Amino acid sequence: MSEPRYTPKFTPWRLRMRERQGVLIAGDFLVSLISLAVAIVIWGSTLRFIEFNFEFLQTRIPIWFYLLPLIWVLLLIEMYDVHNAADWGKTVRSVLVAGGIGLGLYLVLFFVYSDPTRTSLPRLGIATYLVVVILLTLVWRWIFIRTFTGPRFLRRVLLVGGGESGKILLRVLSQVKTRPFNLIGIVDDDPDKQGLTIEDSPVLGDSEKLLELVASNEISDLIVAITGKMKGNMFQALLDANDIGVDITRMPVAYEDLLGRVPIRILESDWILRSFVDEARVSNFYELAKRLIDILGGLIGTLVMLVLLPFIFLAVVIDDGLPVFYYQVRSGKRGEPYNIIKFRTMRRDAEANGLPQWASEGDQRATRVGRILRRTHLDELPQFLNVLRGDMSLVGPRAERPELVHMFEGHVPFYRARLLVKPGISGWAQINFGYASSIEDTMVKLEYDLYYIKHRNLWTDLVILLRTPAMMLGFRGR
Repeated sequence: MSEPRYTPKFTPWRLRMRERQGVLIAGDFLVSLISLAVAIVIWGSTLRFIEFNFEFLQTRIPIWFYLLPLIWVLLLIEMYDVHNAADWGKTVRSVLVAGGIGLGLYLVLFFVYSDPTRTSLPRLGIATYLVVVILLTLVWRWIFIRTFTGPRFLRRVLLVGGGESGKILLRVLSQVKTRPFNLIGIVDDDPDKQGLTIEDSPVLGDSEKLLELVASNEISDLIVAITGKMKGNMFQALLDANDIGVDITRMPVAYEDLLGRVPIRILESDWILRSFVDEARVSNFYELAKRLIDILGGLIGTLVMLVLLPFIFLAVVIDDGLPVFYYQVRSGKRGEPYNIIKFRTMRRDAEANGLPQWASEGDQRATRVGRILRRTHLDELPQFLNVLRGDMSLVGPRAERPELVHMFEGHVPFYRARLLVKPGISGWAQINFGYASSIEDTMVKLEYDLYYIKHRNLWTDLVILLRTPAMMLGFRGR
């Protein structure tokens, strides 16, 4: 075997998406530590403790105050998606929302705290911390966007295969506001594609030119989007590229990393049995821990519902009369039916013909109070009773009616796979996409649901739960 003709340059600044997430988390945590130090200095200075000592740090500052950096990082969890992090508008909005949530949590603690002097609730310290951490986080995130989304810091990629699978990835990339890598072009062995432009990307050559293209364009990654039989020359060229240090990723994996979705349009009919079921298996420990978390969350959610119940009850009755609660049959795990419980948000004749209908943006069937409940997702509070009963989980695909499930199975490939787990109050699809009002929307939602089922673990569930309040505050319900 001949020696490789090219060795890729070591470019540590060209970060992968996971590495960028690590940089974001480290930067936010460092900023929050600096903000904590500034808050302590200003707080201590006003109390004439300019010369800091252990007495001040141990007796005047409550232990929970030192946890503020960790809490801040958790509040920003929505912005550890590299696509959101590259958008300055979303960054500003999310940082301000995180600050608002933090202030709200402190105010709740301040007014319910039993100590009348509230000496362990430092108002100046919290106010200083929030102001400083918001400003420094915005500065750091601006630096991150200006630096790590520039061409110098993007990995350089060739797409291998310009067929249907490649076109799907190219269309997805065209819809991403800030590209996570620099796509140089396409390599394809089809002679009819040579010299063409596919979805605004040029076909630069075939497998014979692959290593030459890698060298001349300083390629760091190859994404293989070949779904049919691969020619021997292409296979050998990919092996040679791998030998010299070029990262090779299959298109479905790149699609998942890019969007957090599974590409159901290009998957083969035996995918569920051949790959998905094996990869989606979870341990008994996960199932037990998830159920314990469901019970704890169900109890807390039910308590919140009971506190708000008198106000919602009166609002619904005054607006549109009884009943206040709404029961409907939904498909649970393995398709087993159960009755979901919600606050009624639509007119009593919303489905007078008895046929299920999609909820739409600004649905005219919703009552005035119902629109508010749906926009804030307060209508879903009674579902915590379903969680306690074991019909649902806190996290999972959105529960659908059996009639719609039957219809979708005939139009959307792999749709029944979402019934492998319990439906959830919140979920990966809910926080990333929202409601579906067409078959096309349903396919996108299914891609998110299958991604969750395939990759689910306690950390993923925690991320979804932490991102749910931001979705609710964004009033993304219908």
